[in-house]
Amino acid sequence: MTILEIIVLLPILAAITIAFGAPARATSLIAAIGVAICAFVTAMPNHFNVSKEGVSNFSFQYFGETGFQGRKVFDIDGFPDISLAFGIDGISMVLMLLTAIVSLAAIWISPKEDAIKGSSKLYYICCLLIGAGAMGAFLSTDLFFLYAFHELALIPTFLMIGIFGVGANRVKTAWTITIYLGVGSLILLLGLIATMSGLNAETFDIPSLIAVARESGMEQQAQMWIYLPLLIGFGILVSLFPFHSWAPNAYADAPTPVAMLHAGVLKKFGLYGLIRVANPILPQGAEALTNLILILLVGNIIILGLVTIAQKRLDKMLGYSSVMHMGYVFLGIASGTYIGTVGAVLLMFAHGISIALLFALSGALRDRYGSLEFAKLGGLAKVIPAAGLLFGFAAFASIGLPGFTNFAAEVMVFFGAFRDFDGTFGPLQWATILALWGVVISAVYMLRAFRNIFKGELAAKLPKVSDLNWAEKLPIFLLLGTLLLTGFVPELLIKYLRPALEGLMVAVGG
Repeated sequence: MTILEIIVLLPILAAITIAFGAPARATSLIAAIGVAICAFVTAMPNHFNVSKEGVSNFSFQYFGETGFQGRKVFDIDGFPDISLAFGIDGISMVLMLLTAIVSLAAIWISPKEDAIKGSSKLYYICCLLIGAGAMGAFLSTDLFFLYAFHELALIPTFLMIGIFGVGANRVKTAWTITIYLGVGSLILLLGLIATMSGLNAETFDIPSLIAVARESGMEQQAQMWIYLPLLIGFGILVSLFPFHSWAPNAYADAPTPVAMLHAGVLKKFGLYGLIRVANPILPQGAEALTNLILILLVGNIIILGLVTIAQKRLDKMLGYSSVMHMGYVFLGIASGTYIGTVGAVLLMFAHGISIALLFALSGALRDRYGSLEFAKLGGLAKVIPAAGLLFGFAAFASIGLPGFTNFAAEVMVFFGAFRDFDGTFGPLQWATILALWGVVISAVYMLRAFRNIFKGELAAKLPKVSDLNWAEKLPIFLLLGTLLLTGFVPELLIKYLRPALEGLMVAVGG
Protein backbone atom coordinates (compact mmCIF):
# COMPACT_ATOMS: atom_id res chain seq x y z
CA MET A 1 0.00 0.00 0.00
CA THR A 2 1.40 3.40 -1.02
CA ILE A 3 1.30 6.55 1.06
CA LEU A 4 -1.40 8.04 -1.21
CA GLU A 5 -3.66 5.07 -0.57
CA ILE A 6 -3.11 5.51 3.17
CA ILE A 7 -4.03 9.21 2.90
CA VAL A 8 -7.35 8.40 1.20
CA LEU A 9 -8.29 5.21 3.03
CA LEU A 10 -7.22 6.03 6.61
CA PRO A 11 -10.23 8.31 7.34
CA ILE A 12 -12.57 5.69 5.86
CA LEU A 13 -11.04 2.96 8.04
CA ALA A 14 -11.30 5.27 11.06
CA ALA A 15 -14.99 5.84 10.30
CA ILE A 16 -15.55 2.07 10.15
CA THR A 17 -13.79 1.52 13.49
CA ILE A 18 -15.93 4.25 15.09
CA ALA A 19 -19.05 2.53 13.77
CA PHE A 20 -17.90 -0.66 15.54
CA GLY A 21 -17.37 1.06 18.88
CA ALA A 22 -14.03 2.93 18.85
CA PRO A 23 -13.96 6.31 20.69
CA ALA A 24 -15.27 8.81 18.16
CA ARG A 25 -13.27 11.95 18.87
CA ALA A 26 -9.96 10.25 19.72
CA THR A 27 -10.11 8.00 16.65
CA SER A 28 -11.00 10.91 14.37
CA LEU A 29 -8.16 13.05 15.70
CA ILE A 30 -5.64 10.24 15.31
CA ALA A 31 -6.79 9.67 11.73
CA ALA A 32 -6.68 13.41 10.88
CA ILE A 33 -3.20 13.78 12.39
CA GLY A 34 -2.04 10.68 10.53
CA VAL A 35 -3.35 12.01 7.23
CA ALA A 36 -1.70 15.39 7.83
CA ILE A 37 1.65 13.75 8.61
CA CYS A 38 1.44 11.59 5.49
CA ALA A 39 0.51 14.61 3.39
CA PHE A 40 3.51 16.61 4.57
CA VAL A 41 5.80 13.60 4.13
CA THR A 42 4.53 13.35 0.56
CA ALA A 43 5.47 16.98 -0.04
CA MET A 44 9.04 16.53 1.21
CA PRO A 45 11.76 17.02 -1.42
CA ASN A 46 13.08 13.45 -1.06
CA HIS A 47 9.66 12.12 -2.13
CA PHE A 48 8.39 14.81 -4.50
CA ASN A 49 11.01 16.05 -6.94
CA VAL A 50 10.19 19.50 -8.28
CA SER A 51 11.89 19.87 -11.66
CA LYS A 52 11.43 22.75 -14.03
CA GLU A 53 12.51 20.61 -16.95
CA GLY A 54 10.03 17.79 -16.46
CA VAL A 55 6.93 16.69 -14.66
CA SER A 56 6.83 16.34 -10.90
CA ASN A 57 8.06 12.89 -9.99
CA PHE A 58 6.65 11.17 -6.93
CA SER A 59 8.74 8.20 -5.92
CA PHE A 60 5.78 5.97 -5.04
CA GLN A 61 3.82 6.58 -8.27
CA TYR A 62 4.11 6.29 -12.02
CA PHE A 63 3.65 9.26 -14.30
CA GLY A 64 2.76 9.79 -17.90
CA GLU A 65 3.19 12.84 -20.09
CA THR A 66 0.73 14.87 -18.01
CA GLY A 67 2.51 14.03 -14.75
CA PHE A 68 -0.70 12.60 -13.31
CA GLN A 69 -0.76 8.87 -14.04
CA GLY A 70 -1.74 6.84 -11.02
CA ARG A 71 -0.74 3.52 -9.56
CA LYS A 72 -3.67 1.12 -9.84
CA VAL A 73 -5.16 -0.37 -6.70
CA PHE A 74 -7.54 -2.58 -8.67
CA ASP A 75 -9.34 -2.77 -12.03
CA ILE A 76 -13.03 -3.20 -12.79
CA ASP A 77 -13.50 -5.19 -15.98
CA GLY A 78 -15.88 -3.70 -18.49
CA PHE A 79 -16.09 -1.11 -21.20
CA PRO A 80 -14.69 1.47 -20.72
CA ASP A 81 -11.96 0.29 -18.35
CA ILE A 82 -12.30 1.53 -14.78
CA SER A 83 -9.43 1.54 -12.27
CA LEU A 84 -9.14 2.72 -8.70
CA ALA A 85 -5.83 4.57 -9.06
CA PHE A 86 -4.20 7.35 -7.09
CA GLY A 87 -1.55 9.72 -8.41
CA ILE A 88 -0.26 13.17 -7.65
CA ASP A 89 1.19 16.19 -9.38
CA GLY A 90 1.63 19.76 -8.22
CA ILE A 91 -2.05 20.70 -8.54
CA SER A 92 -3.32 17.76 -6.55
CA MET A 93 -0.42 18.19 -4.12
CA VAL A 94 -1.58 21.69 -3.15
CA LEU A 95 -5.20 20.58 -2.79
CA MET A 96 -4.13 17.50 -0.81
CA LEU A 97 -2.32 19.77 1.66
CA LEU A 98 -5.38 22.03 1.83
CA THR A 99 -7.64 19.07 2.59
CA ALA A 100 -5.29 17.68 5.24
CA ILE A 101 -4.91 21.01 7.06
CA VAL A 102 -8.61 21.97 7.03
CA SER A 103 -9.73 18.43 7.96
CA LEU A 104 -7.41 18.40 10.97
CA ALA A 105 -8.58 21.84 12.10
CA ALA A 106 -12.27 20.96 11.58
CA ILE A 107 -12.09 17.72 13.57
CA TRP A 108 -9.95 19.37 16.25
CA ILE A 109 -12.49 22.16 16.73
CA SER A 110 -15.46 19.75 16.79
CA PRO A 111 -17.29 19.45 20.12
CA LYS A 112 -16.62 16.62 22.54
CA GLU A 113 -18.92 13.61 22.40
CA ASP A 114 -21.03 14.62 25.42
CA ALA A 115 -21.67 18.08 23.93
CA ILE A 116 -23.17 16.71 20.70
CA LYS A 117 -26.95 16.48 20.60
CA GLY A 118 -27.49 13.14 18.92
CA SER A 119 -25.12 10.41 17.90
CA SER A 120 -21.51 11.53 18.37
CA LYS A 121 -20.40 8.51 16.34
CA LEU A 122 -22.44 9.64 13.32
CA TYR A 123 -21.13 13.19 13.76
CA TYR A 124 -17.48 12.19 13.57
CA ILE A 125 -18.05 9.52 10.91
CA CYS A 126 -19.61 12.15 8.65
CA CYS A 127 -16.71 14.57 9.20
CA LEU A 128 -14.20 11.86 8.33
CA LEU A 129 -16.07 10.81 5.18
CA ILE A 130 -16.33 14.40 3.91
CA GLY A 131 -12.56 14.77 4.19
CA ALA A 132 -11.91 11.33 2.70
CA GLY A 133 -14.22 12.01 -0.24
CA ALA A 134 -12.50 15.30 -1.04
CA MET A 135 -9.06 13.71 -0.72
CA GLY A 136 -10.04 10.80 -2.96
CA ALA A 137 -11.41 13.15 -5.61
CA PHE A 138 -8.21 15.23 -5.70
CA LEU A 139 -5.90 12.19 -5.86
CA SER A 140 -7.90 9.91 -8.20
CA THR A 141 -6.51 9.57 -11.70
CA ASP A 142 -9.60 7.72 -12.94
CA LEU A 143 -12.53 9.90 -13.99
CA PHE A 144 -15.10 7.46 -12.60
CA PHE A 145 -13.61 7.48 -9.11
CA LEU A 146 -12.95 11.23 -9.22
CA TYR A 147 -16.72 11.63 -9.57
CA ALA A 148 -17.56 8.83 -7.11
CA PHE A 149 -15.38 10.17 -4.29
CA HIS A 150 -17.03 13.57 -4.58
CA GLU A 151 -20.45 11.96 -4.26
CA LEU A 152 -19.17 10.07 -1.21
CA ALA A 153 -18.43 13.44 0.44
CA LEU A 154 -21.83 14.94 -0.41
CA ILE A 155 -23.97 12.35 1.39
CA PRO A 156 -22.58 13.00 4.90
CA THR A 157 -22.79 16.74 4.19
CA PHE A 158 -26.55 16.47 3.75
CA LEU A 159 -26.88 14.39 6.91
CA MET A 160 -24.80 16.75 9.02
CA ILE A 161 -26.84 19.82 8.06
CA GLY A 162 -30.20 18.10 8.52
CA ILE A 163 -29.38 16.31 11.81
CA PHE A 164 -26.72 18.42 13.53
CA GLY A 165 -27.27 21.81 11.89
CA VAL A 166 -28.24 25.02 13.65
CA GLY A 167 -31.38 27.07 13.25
CA ALA A 168 -35.02 26.21 12.67
CA ASN A 169 -34.58 25.84 8.89
CA ARG A 170 -31.79 23.26 8.92
CA VAL A 171 -33.97 20.45 7.52
CA LYS A 172 -35.26 22.67 4.72
CA THR A 173 -31.70 23.76 4.02
CA ALA A 174 -30.53 20.15 3.91
CA TRP A 175 -33.21 19.29 1.36
CA THR A 176 -32.39 22.40 -0.70
CA ILE A 177 -28.70 21.58 -0.89
CA THR A 178 -29.55 17.95 -1.66
CA ILE A 179 -31.70 18.97 -4.64
CA TYR A 180 -29.30 21.61 -5.92
CA LEU A 181 -26.15 19.54 -5.69
CA GLY A 182 -27.97 16.40 -6.82
CA VAL A 183 -29.09 18.18 -9.99
CA GLY A 184 -25.58 19.58 -10.44
CA SER A 185 -24.05 16.13 -10.09
CA LEU A 186 -26.56 14.69 -12.58
CA ILE A 187 -25.79 17.40 -15.16
CA LEU A 188 -22.08 16.81 -14.58
CA LEU A 189 -22.55 13.08 -15.07
CA LEU A 190 -24.33 13.69 -18.39
CA GLY A 191 -21.44 15.94 -19.44
CA LEU A 192 -18.89 13.28 -18.54
CA ILE A 193 -20.85 10.65 -20.47
CA ALA A 194 -20.98 12.99 -23.47
CA THR A 195 -17.23 13.51 -23.17
CA MET A 196 -16.54 9.79 -23.17
CA SER A 197 -18.89 9.27 -26.09
CA GLY A 198 -17.47 12.15 -28.11
CA LEU A 199 -13.94 10.80 -27.69
CA ASN A 200 -14.93 7.14 -28.25
CA ALA A 201 -12.76 6.51 -25.22
CA GLU A 202 -12.02 3.01 -23.95
CA THR A 203 -10.83 4.06 -20.51
CA PHE A 204 -11.65 6.47 -17.68
CA ASP A 205 -7.95 7.14 -17.05
CA ILE A 206 -7.58 10.94 -17.11
CA PRO A 207 -4.10 11.16 -18.74
CA SER A 208 -5.24 8.71 -21.42
CA LEU A 209 -8.37 10.78 -22.07
CA ILE A 210 -6.26 13.91 -22.50
CA ALA A 211 -4.00 12.07 -24.94
CA VAL A 212 -7.03 10.80 -26.91
CA ALA A 213 -8.50 14.32 -26.97
CA ARG A 214 -5.30 15.73 -28.48
CA GLU A 215 -5.59 13.33 -31.39
CA SER A 216 -9.36 13.28 -31.81
CA GLY A 217 -9.69 16.38 -33.97
CA MET A 218 -13.11 17.14 -32.45
CA GLU A 219 -14.55 20.35 -33.91
CA GLN A 220 -15.02 23.43 -31.75
CA GLN A 221 -18.82 23.34 -32.06
CA ALA A 222 -18.95 19.78 -30.75
CA GLN A 223 -16.52 20.60 -27.97
CA MET A 224 -18.63 23.60 -26.95
CA TRP A 225 -21.85 21.58 -26.58
CA ILE A 226 -20.04 18.94 -24.52
CA TYR A 227 -18.23 21.55 -22.42
CA LEU A 228 -21.47 23.38 -21.56
CA PRO A 229 -22.98 20.68 -19.28
CA LEU A 230 -19.57 20.24 -17.65
CA LEU A 231 -19.47 23.98 -16.95
CA ILE A 232 -23.02 23.97 -15.56
CA GLY A 233 -22.43 20.83 -13.48
CA PHE A 234 -19.11 21.94 -12.04
CA GLY A 235 -20.51 25.48 -11.75
CA ILE A 236 -23.43 24.41 -9.56
CA LEU A 237 -21.05 22.52 -7.28
CA VAL A 238 -18.84 25.64 -7.02
CA SER A 239 -21.84 28.01 -6.63
CA LEU A 240 -21.13 29.87 -9.86
CA PHE A 241 -23.63 32.71 -10.42
CA PRO A 242 -26.61 32.26 -10.88
CA PHE A 243 -26.43 28.70 -9.44
CA HIS A 244 -25.30 29.98 -6.05
CA SER A 245 -28.38 30.28 -3.86
CA TRP A 246 -27.87 26.93 -2.09
CA ALA A 247 -24.51 27.88 -0.60
CA PRO A 248 -25.04 30.78 1.86
CA ASN A 249 -27.89 29.10 3.76
CA ALA A 250 -26.06 25.77 3.74
CA TYR A 251 -22.98 27.27 5.38
CA ALA A 252 -25.02 29.35 7.84
CA ASP A 253 -27.06 26.35 9.01
CA ALA A 254 -24.26 23.76 8.94
CA PRO A 255 -22.28 22.72 12.02
CA THR A 256 -18.99 24.59 12.19
CA PRO A 257 -16.77 21.66 11.04
CA VAL A 258 -19.01 21.02 8.02
CA ALA A 259 -18.99 24.69 7.01
CA MET A 260 -15.18 24.60 7.26
CA LEU A 261 -14.88 21.39 5.23
CA HIS A 262 -17.42 22.18 2.54
CA ALA A 263 -16.64 25.86 1.96
CA GLY A 264 -12.92 25.35 2.49
CA VAL A 265 -12.32 22.10 0.64
CA LEU A 266 -15.21 20.35 -1.07
CA LYS A 267 -16.32 23.42 -3.03
CA LYS A 268 -12.93 23.38 -4.78
CA PHE A 269 -13.88 20.12 -6.53
CA GLY A 270 -15.75 21.91 -9.32
CA LEU A 271 -12.83 24.24 -9.98
CA TYR A 272 -10.41 21.33 -9.88
CA GLY A 273 -12.60 19.45 -12.36
CA LEU A 274 -12.44 22.33 -14.84
CA ILE A 275 -8.66 22.59 -14.56
CA ARG A 276 -7.96 18.84 -14.49
CA VAL A 277 -10.62 17.45 -16.83
CA ALA A 278 -12.78 19.87 -18.81
CA ASN A 279 -10.22 22.39 -20.08
CA PRO A 280 -7.45 19.92 -21.10
CA ILE A 281 -9.91 17.58 -22.85
CA LEU A 282 -12.10 20.26 -24.46
CA PRO A 283 -9.85 23.34 -24.86
CA GLN A 284 -11.70 24.75 -27.87
CA GLY A 285 -15.02 24.32 -26.09
CA ALA A 286 -13.67 26.26 -23.12
CA GLU A 287 -12.43 28.99 -25.44
CA ALA A 288 -15.81 29.25 -27.17
CA LEU A 289 -17.58 29.79 -23.84
CA THR A 290 -15.03 32.17 -22.32
CA ASN A 291 -17.27 35.23 -22.67
CA LEU A 292 -20.14 33.44 -20.93
CA ILE A 293 -17.81 32.48 -18.07
CA LEU A 294 -16.62 36.08 -17.79
CA ILE A 295 -20.19 37.36 -17.50
CA LEU A 296 -21.05 34.81 -14.81
CA LEU A 297 -17.89 35.41 -12.76
CA VAL A 298 -18.55 39.16 -12.77
CA GLY A 299 -21.97 38.27 -11.35
CA ASN A 300 -20.22 36.33 -8.59
CA ILE A 301 -17.90 39.19 -7.72
CA ILE A 302 -20.04 42.31 -8.17
CA ILE A 303 -23.66 41.28 -7.72
CA LEU A 304 -23.04 38.81 -4.90
CA GLY A 305 -20.46 41.16 -3.41
CA LEU A 306 -23.18 43.80 -3.03
CA VAL A 307 -25.53 41.19 -1.59
CA THR A 308 -22.80 40.30 0.92
CA ILE A 309 -22.63 43.92 2.09
CA ALA A 310 -26.39 43.82 2.78
CA GLN A 311 -26.21 40.84 5.15
CA LYS A 312 -27.06 41.37 8.81
CA ARG A 313 -25.68 38.09 10.20
CA LEU A 314 -22.05 37.02 10.25
CA ASP A 315 -22.68 33.43 9.11
CA LYS A 316 -24.77 34.53 6.10
CA MET A 317 -22.20 37.19 5.27
CA LEU A 318 -19.40 34.61 5.29
CA GLY A 319 -21.53 32.29 3.13
CA TYR A 320 -22.04 34.95 0.47
CA SER A 321 -18.40 36.02 0.78
CA SER A 322 -17.30 32.48 0.02
CA VAL A 323 -19.49 32.39 -3.08
CA MET A 324 -18.24 35.80 -4.19
CA HIS A 325 -14.57 34.83 -4.05
CA MET A 326 -15.10 31.91 -6.40
CA GLY A 327 -15.38 34.51 -9.14
CA TYR A 328 -11.67 35.33 -8.83
CA VAL A 329 -10.74 31.68 -9.31
CA PHE A 330 -12.92 31.49 -12.42
CA LEU A 331 -11.18 34.63 -13.68
CA GLY A 332 -7.78 32.98 -13.33
CA ILE A 333 -9.02 29.89 -15.17
CA ALA A 334 -10.72 31.96 -17.89
CA SER A 335 -7.52 33.93 -18.52
CA GLY A 336 -6.04 30.85 -20.18
CA THR A 337 -2.55 31.96 -19.15
CA TYR A 338 0.02 30.14 -17.08
CA ILE A 339 0.33 32.83 -14.42
CA GLY A 340 -3.44 33.23 -14.18
CA THR A 341 -3.97 29.50 -13.73
CA VAL A 342 -1.23 29.31 -11.08
CA GLY A 343 -2.98 32.18 -9.31
CA ALA A 344 -6.32 30.34 -9.55
CA VAL A 345 -4.97 27.18 -7.89
CA LEU A 346 -3.09 29.20 -5.27
CA LEU A 347 -6.29 31.13 -4.54
CA MET A 348 -8.18 27.86 -4.12
CA PHE A 349 -5.73 27.01 -1.35
CA ALA A 350 -5.78 30.50 0.17
CA HIS A 351 -9.54 30.80 0.14
CA GLY A 352 -9.96 27.31 1.58
CA ILE A 353 -7.75 28.09 4.57
CA SER A 354 -9.10 31.61 5.18
CA ILE A 355 -12.80 30.73 4.94
CA ALA A 356 -12.27 27.73 7.24
CA LEU A 357 -10.59 30.10 9.70
CA LEU A 358 -13.48 32.55 9.52
CA PHE A 359 -16.10 29.85 10.02
CA ALA A 360 -14.14 28.45 12.98
CA LEU A 361 -14.20 31.86 14.67
CA SER A 362 -17.83 32.39 13.70
CA GLY A 363 -18.74 29.06 15.33
CA ALA A 364 -16.88 30.06 18.51
CA LEU A 365 -18.93 33.28 18.70
CA ARG A 366 -22.20 31.44 18.08
CA ASP A 367 -21.42 28.91 20.80
CA ARG A 368 -20.84 31.73 23.29
CA TYR A 369 -23.62 34.17 22.42
CA GLY A 370 -26.23 32.07 20.61
CA SER A 371 -26.55 34.63 17.83
CA LEU A 372 -24.48 36.07 15.01
CA GLU A 373 -26.71 39.05 14.22
CA PHE A 374 -24.68 42.24 14.03
CA ALA A 375 -27.43 44.19 15.84
CA LYS A 376 -27.14 41.91 18.90
CA LEU A 377 -23.36 42.07 19.17
CA GLY A 378 -20.79 44.81 19.67
CA GLY A 379 -17.75 45.70 21.70
CA LEU A 380 -16.71 42.08 22.12
CA ALA A 381 -13.01 42.91 21.90
CA LYS A 382 -13.31 44.18 25.47
CA VAL A 383 -14.29 40.74 26.80
CA ILE A 384 -12.79 38.30 24.28
CA PRO A 385 -9.74 40.14 22.92
CA ALA A 386 -8.00 37.03 21.56
CA ALA A 387 -11.03 36.22 19.40
CA GLY A 388 -11.12 39.82 18.20
CA LEU A 389 -7.43 39.83 17.27
CA LEU A 390 -7.64 36.53 15.41
CA PHE A 391 -10.82 37.59 13.60
CA GLY A 392 -9.02 40.75 12.50
CA PHE A 393 -6.19 38.68 10.99
CA ALA A 394 -8.72 36.40 9.27
CA ALA A 395 -10.59 39.41 7.89
CA PHE A 396 -7.35 40.92 6.53
CA ALA A 397 -6.54 37.61 4.84
CA SER A 398 -9.99 37.44 3.23
CA ILE A 399 -9.66 41.01 1.96
CA GLY A 400 -6.31 40.09 0.40
CA LEU A 401 -3.83 42.23 2.33
CA PRO A 402 -0.12 41.70 1.63
CA GLY A 403 1.46 39.07 3.84
CA PHE A 404 -1.33 36.55 3.30
CA THR A 405 -1.60 33.89 0.59
CA ASN A 406 -4.78 35.48 -0.73
CA PHE A 407 -2.85 38.59 -1.79
CA ALA A 408 -0.23 36.70 -3.79
CA ALA A 409 -2.92 34.58 -5.47
CA GLU A 410 -5.18 37.49 -6.43
CA VAL A 411 -2.26 39.51 -7.82
CA MET A 412 -1.31 36.56 -10.05
CA VAL A 413 -4.91 36.22 -11.24
CA PHE A 414 -5.09 39.91 -12.18
CA PHE A 415 -1.67 39.86 -13.86
CA GLY A 416 -2.65 36.68 -15.72
CA ALA A 417 -5.66 38.41 -17.21
CA PHE A 418 -3.38 41.11 -18.70
CA ARG A 419 -0.53 38.72 -19.59
CA ASP A 420 -1.13 38.94 -23.36
CA PHE A 421 -2.53 42.47 -23.33
CA ASP A 422 -1.72 44.28 -26.59
CA GLY A 423 -3.25 47.65 -25.75
CA THR A 424 -6.77 46.71 -26.86
CA PHE A 425 -9.30 46.09 -24.12
CA GLY A 426 -11.23 42.89 -24.70
CA PRO A 427 -13.88 41.09 -22.61
CA LEU A 428 -11.21 39.55 -20.36
CA GLN A 429 -9.65 42.91 -19.51
CA TRP A 430 -13.01 44.59 -18.87
CA ALA A 431 -14.07 41.71 -16.64
CA THR A 432 -10.80 42.07 -14.71
CA ILE A 433 -11.32 45.80 -14.19
CA LEU A 434 -14.80 45.10 -12.81
CA ALA A 435 -13.41 42.30 -10.67
CA LEU A 436 -10.92 44.72 -9.11
CA TRP A 437 -13.87 46.52 -7.51
CA GLY A 438 -14.54 43.30 -5.65
CA VAL A 439 -11.45 44.02 -3.55
CA VAL A 440 -13.10 47.25 -2.37
CA ILE A 441 -16.38 45.44 -1.74
CA SER A 442 -14.58 42.79 0.30
CA ALA A 443 -12.94 45.45 2.43
CA VAL A 444 -16.30 47.11 3.07
CA TYR A 445 -18.17 44.06 4.33
CA MET A 446 -15.29 42.49 6.27
CA LEU A 447 -14.28 45.69 8.07
CA ARG A 448 -17.93 46.49 8.71
CA ALA A 449 -18.38 43.07 10.31
CA PHE A 450 -15.28 43.53 12.46
CA ARG A 451 -16.47 46.95 13.61
CA ASN A 452 -20.03 45.82 14.39
CA ILE A 453 -18.93 42.76 16.35
CA PHE A 454 -15.77 43.76 18.18
CA LYS A 455 -15.58 47.57 18.32
CA GLY A 456 -17.73 50.20 20.00
CA GLU A 457 -19.65 49.85 23.22
CA LEU A 458 -20.35 46.42 24.64
CA ALA A 459 -23.86 45.39 23.65
CA ALA A 460 -26.34 45.23 26.50
CA LYS A 461 -27.68 41.94 27.89
CA LEU A 462 -24.83 39.87 26.50
CA PRO A 463 -23.86 36.93 28.74
CA LYS A 464 -20.45 36.86 30.39
CA VAL A 465 -18.28 34.44 28.46
CA SER A 466 -14.67 33.30 28.46
CA ASP A 467 -12.21 34.01 25.68
CA LEU A 468 -10.93 31.34 23.32
CA ASN A 469 -9.26 28.46 25.15
CA TRP A 470 -6.17 26.64 23.91
CA ALA A 471 -8.22 23.78 22.44
CA GLU A 472 -9.84 26.39 20.17
CA LYS A 473 -6.72 28.49 19.60
CA LEU A 474 -4.47 25.68 18.35
CA PRO A 475 -6.47 24.76 15.20
CA ILE A 476 -7.00 28.47 14.55
CA PHE A 477 -3.24 29.06 14.87
CA LEU A 478 -2.70 26.19 12.42
CA LEU A 479 -4.89 27.87 9.81
CA LEU A 480 -3.59 31.39 10.41
CA GLY A 481 0.02 30.22 10.48
CA THR A 482 -0.47 28.47 7.14
CA LEU A 483 -1.81 31.67 5.56
CA LEU A 484 1.10 33.74 6.87
CA LEU A 485 3.79 31.20 5.98
CA THR A 486 2.59 30.68 2.41
CA GLY A 487 1.76 34.38 2.15
CA PHE A 488 5.28 35.54 2.91
CA VAL A 489 6.79 32.65 0.92
CA PRO A 490 4.26 31.67 -1.80
CA GLU A 491 7.04 29.81 -3.58
CA LEU A 492 6.46 27.02 -1.02
CA LEU A 493 3.35 26.15 -3.04
CA ILE A 494 4.15 27.61 -6.44
CA LYS A 495 7.16 25.30 -6.80
CA TYR A 496 4.72 22.38 -6.94
CA LEU A 497 2.35 24.12 -9.36
CA ARG A 498 4.99 25.31 -11.82
CA PRO A 499 5.89 22.00 -13.55
CA ALA A 500 2.37 20.59 -13.36
CA LEU A 501 0.71 23.63 -14.91
CA GLU A 502 3.41 24.07 -17.54
CA GLY A 503 2.58 20.56 -18.77
CA LEU A 504 -1.14 21.18 -18.48
CA MET A 505 -0.99 24.44 -20.42
CA VAL A 506 0.67 22.53 -23.26
CA ALA A 507 -2.27 20.10 -23.19
CA VAL A 508 -4.76 22.96 -23.22
CA GLY A 509 -2.82 24.81 -25.89
CA GLY A 510 -2.28 27.91 -23.72
